[in-house]
Amino acid sequence: MSEDLFQGYKGEALELLKKYHVRVWGHAVINTTRGQFEGTVLPRSENDDDKHIVLKIITGYNVGVDVSTVQDMKEAGFKKANYAIPEKEFPYTENLPHVKLFGTGGTIASRLDYRTGAVIPAFSPGELYGAVPELADICNLDTEKVFAVFSENMGPKQYMSLAKAIGKEIEKGIDGIVIGHGTDTLHHTGAALTFMCQNLPVPVILVGSQRSSDRPSSDAALNLMHAMKAAAESDIAEVQVCMFGPTSDEYGLLHKGTRVRKMHSSYRSTFRTIGDTPLAMISRTEITPIKKTYNKRRSDKNVVIKPFFEDKVTMLYYYPGMSADILDSMVDMGYKGIIIIGTGLGHVNKELYPAIERAQKKGVHMFMTLQTIWGYVQMFVYDTGRDMMAKGIIPLGNMLPEVAFIKLGWVLGQTNDPEEVKKLMLTPINDEITEREPYNGYLVYQGGVPEVEEFIKKVHK
Repeated sequence: MSEDLFQGYKGEALELLKKYHVRVWGHAVINTTRGQFEGTVLPRSENDDDKHIVLKIITGYNVGVDVSTVQDMKEAGFKKANYAIPEKEFPYTENLPHVKLFGTGGTIASRLDYRTGAVIPAFSPGELYGAVPELADICNLDTEKVFAVFSENMGPKQYMSLAKAIGKEIEKGIDGIVIGHGTDTLHHTGAALTFMCQNLPVPVILVGSQRSSDRPSSDAALNLMHAMKAAAESDIAEVQVCMFGPTSDEYGLLHKGTRVRKMHSSYRSTFRTIGDTPLAMISRTEITPIKKTYNKRRSDKNVVIKPFFEDKVTMLYYYPGMSADILDSMVDMGYKGIIIIGTGLGHVNKELYPAIERAQKKGVHMFMTLQTIWGYVQMFVYDTGRDMMAKGIIPLGNMLPEVAFIKLGWVLGQTNDPEEVKKLMLTPINDEITEREPYNGYLVYQGGVPEVEEFIKKVHK
């Protein structure tokens, strides 16, 4: 049998397929010591091992069958699959809002390249229409790929470029903007664009997917539909993150760019508003505001773009026993600003005091945030906090650590004057510091507790 019938297979797995005359894309029935498996034999990535045969089973999921467990197999049919995304011309519909989608490299709609195992994003309007045809009922769409990077490679350079691109689209009269983005650092970009794109007249929606489009449980298509609807129709003209609300596909949530955080590595409902409530719920048919006050959509084009960032800013996550040389090394490396992530109400040990004093004398801007995520820095309560404030550390209320890091970089990109830096850091742009947390802004349910178990039985998790 020709080698091109066994795409990516090698070694033991290849010999086994040849032995039983089973081809890639063949419908195989495999009997193993662990039971029977049935499905379509998928190509392997050229970088994968030679110990498994991969099947796409009837549920749509992929399973790897260990070759050492195989007793026999047979090919019950053959139909080569086409995993290319069908491309259709995106229709123009009179009177629908005009939305611009910026791509940064996130795979919000995608196909799988079985040669490498990589997910290849669908991005042109035609590809997106082929993948998610419902988009044509929501808006008229233009797309532009501004980057092709994983979210961990997003940084100040990309933030500033995106901010400028957003400004140009608003000047052209766009009705809304969607940014496809990997989920890992999506909340960092949300904060950066909130500071860099002020007085927005239209919504700017960041969206990603926790599970790639080739998986039956993918959230990609629905997240994209929700994001497009928010950009096209929502009255909330802010930088927002749009992702699943519950783990099911009942609705999505719109989160403010400065109060959102990724809270789970794999749940589709990973993004949560911290210390507040989300801005709104969103489904395919309606947008339901949760907050009563927000920046409203306008018909003008008067956006303020401030694309600034100082790279020499960092975060210091305090841990018990931390020694002063860590902080000293940051100062020696030329860092101009440090966000300290302290324990409790905002504390570090006294062994760091000399290093804090040295940093303050060298003009390093230092601010305190919390490891607890929820709550406020309260440095007046204990002598530790008072000592640190006397040494130049400034508390940042309930600003999230990642948001504080982004804001300090943005502020130092504009000024190095201590009083001006302090003023800008403590003056909220869009609720990165709030006067109080609402009663329902801190909800952490603990499984196993009777009242929580009763609650879970009544509602979807």
